[in-house]
Order: sequence, then structure tokens, then C-alpha cells
Amino acid sequence: MKTQLGPGILKILKQTYPANELVSRQFNGLDLSFKTDAGGRPVLLFLGKEQEDGHIKGERYVRVINAGTDHWELKGKAR
Repeated sequence: MKTQLGPGILKILKQTYPANELVSRQFNGLDLSFKTDAGGRPVLLFLGKEQEDGHIKGERYVRVINAGTDHWELKGKAR
């Protein structure tokens, strides 16, 4: 299922980060944690509120990169 993430979050996710790392950011009162691939592109996103144990409670998204397409799919609830 394709989903619409806001332009501010997509701007964060279009940047390149250190390869194979978990990156944490905040945006408009939301906590974001995302894992990057070998090229430093975010590929797994957790979006919501960070809990005391460090996990994000909210939604989980996966980036789908196919020939000519690049979109984020909502995969369900995160914790």
C-alpha cells in the first residue's frame, strides 16, 4: 500500500546518511528513526513517539525502489 508522507519528512528521507546505520531525528513533534542501506539511503522508517526503552511507537514504513520508481509503503504499526 503506497502512502503519502508529508513533504517535510520526505525532504529528510531524500538525503544521504552514513551507510548501514540507524539514524534518529525529530520533526514537528514526531520522532523518526530510520535504517539506511549500503548507499546511505533511508530504507526502513519508524515514525511516531519514542518510548522510554528507545523504540518508536507509531507506524512502520518501507522504501520500495524498483526500476524507475521510488516510494514508501506503510507496513503497519510499530510496537
